Amino acid sequence: MMKGLLAVSRWIDALNERVGRAVYWLVLIVALVSAGNAISRYGFGASSNAWLELQWYMFSAIFLLAAGYTLKHNGHVRIDVIYGRLSQRARAVIDLVGGLLFLLPMTLLIMWLSWTGFAESYAIGEISPDAGGLLRWPVKLLIPLGFALLALQGLSEIIKRIAFLAGLGPLMEEQAEEPV
Repeated sequence: MMKGLLAVSRWIDALNERVGRAVYWLVLIVALVSAGNAISRYGFGASSNAWLELQWYMFSAIFLLAAGYTLKHNGHVRIDVIYGRLSQRARAVIDLVGGLLFLLPMTLLIMWLSWTGFAESYAIGEISPDAGGLLRWPVKLLIPLGFALLALQGLSEIIKRIAFLAGLGPLMEEQAEEPV
């Protein structure tokens, strides 16, 4: 049973790794769009709300889609003054309890609540009220999608903590890197 769960965990890790690496490119694209928009606005006196909204949409995508990747790489904020002084076992217990009681319920609730906003926006073909604005549903879809990736990575982390606590080996991420 645990081998199957660890295989699921590896699949989730690989998914979030691929998404996170794709988001790296989105950072470059948003920087180029931002620079191009600034050059167009201040150099030629021409601009478009669509380019500004595209920047905001891509920034939202970076933030939301990389949340699972960040969790996978232990990059979320935590109180390291206390956590860092604990044993691996105590940290695994804290991560397990936090994942089960806080992370998974929160991500699932946000996914559920945000889905309605996306579905309504999609159904009516919502467009930004600004002149030259973009469709709104794609950016609204990022919310449940991003939190789904975070929930999946939370599940992966829970599986890894259970395996560690059951004595089935070291935590995968602690083999490669220590938390920052």
